[in-house]
Amino acid sequence: MADPPLRPTGRPQASVRGRGGRPAAVSVTFAFWITMAGTTAPTPLYPLYGAEFGFTPFTVTVVFAVYALGVVLGLLVLGRLSDQIGRRPVLVLSTLLSAAAALVFLLAHDLGVMLVGRVLSGFSAALVTGAATAALTEVLGTRGRIRPATLALFANMGGLGCGTLLAGILADTAPAPLRTPWAVLLVLAVTALTGVALIPESSAHRSGLVLRLQPLHVPGEIRPDFLRSATAAGAGFAVLGVLTAVTGLFLGTVLRGTSCALTGLVVFTAFAGTALGQFLVRFLRPAAALPAACLGLVLAAGLIATAMATRTLAPLVVGAVVNGLATGVSMGHGLGSITTRSAPEHRGASVSTFFAILYTMLALPAVGVGVLIRESGLRPAGEVFSAVVAALAVAVLVSLVRTGRDA
Repeated sequence: MADPPLRPTGRPQASVRGRGGRPAAVSVTFAFWITMAGTTAPTPLYPLYGAEFGFTPFTVTVVFAVYALGVVLGLLVLGRLSDQIGRRPVLVLSTLLSAAAALVFLLAHDLGVMLVGRVLSGFSAALVTGAATAALTEVLGTRGRIRPATLALFANMGGLGCGTLLAGILADTAPAPLRTPWAVLLVLAVTALTGVALIPESSAHRSGLVLRLQPLHVPGEIRPDFLRSATAAGAGFAVLGVLTAVTGLFLGTVLRGTSCALTGLVVFTAFAGTALGQFLVRFLRPAAALPAACLGLVLAAGLIATAMATRTLAPLVVGAVVNGLATGVSMGHGLGSITTRSAPEHRGASVSTFFAILYTMLALPAVGVGVLIRESGLRPAGEVFSAVVAALAVAVLVSLVRTGRDA
């Protein structure tokens, strides 16, 4: 084992790994979870906002897309902030932005205020993802019984799924359905903010604040695999984005259902499937992971198109789960390639580029579907979108087959 770095006095400096221990890990995980939960909480409430503020379906998709584009911008500008100023300040800032977004929605009275809340949510998600993941690694180390990557996955995808489910249940069962969910989320966010404000700093090396646009980087040594993984995962993210934006509309206009909790449950199953898919990729051979994900995406697209054509709920729920599994597998494969096969000096930029592609795919197709809904209606728009997702997955699959034949 290498000696610890020396202070200027020449005496060994203690490693900061493990500072705060499990209490710090709990605080970081909870802050990560509640921040991500706040980003999906509006999903089951969109039909209620539409009735309250006179939304059109296209407006709903734009409101959702503003969040995703905020994440992309935050990743490109602030993706390395925790490396520069430390994990704790960034965790405090991201949780503060999450609380501010909840407060904005709690007081929202028109579309403009909602858009402000979505931008704040986007920046909070962009900040917390890298800072919390790095902090968990530094607090727990890599050899403990609890794996930092597992906690980060639980907080990230668990938060995304639980946010929409919690908001839907509260909207159905509590008074003031457009206020109560945000009041609860605000209390939870303030609790998380208190927790991360009290933990010790876990990063030993900080480079100092430098704000500049982080250039995108596609690693040349794994470019084909990177692009295939990003395309497949991006197609899955496009479905997640559309499900998040218009599931409430589908249930309300096609199935004539009014349950916010049901909307939340459908989206929850999609994100739960994504988390499970990232676990499953560990048990798949690398050569089999991406083909399996592509086949899953094609199957999911067919199920969602069937739900639209037949006006039935079951294919939509199963399609959401299958899409989540396929998305998680393709994400896990892509991130595994980056972390194990790309040059270390470009690894952070490569991960940021990967997620920038995914969140762009989360946003833009949702807006495109909104335009199609306005022009042709929900069912034709859903069927066209499903066909495009299937075509993307088939294109990746064909590319894999050709590469294998050439090899």
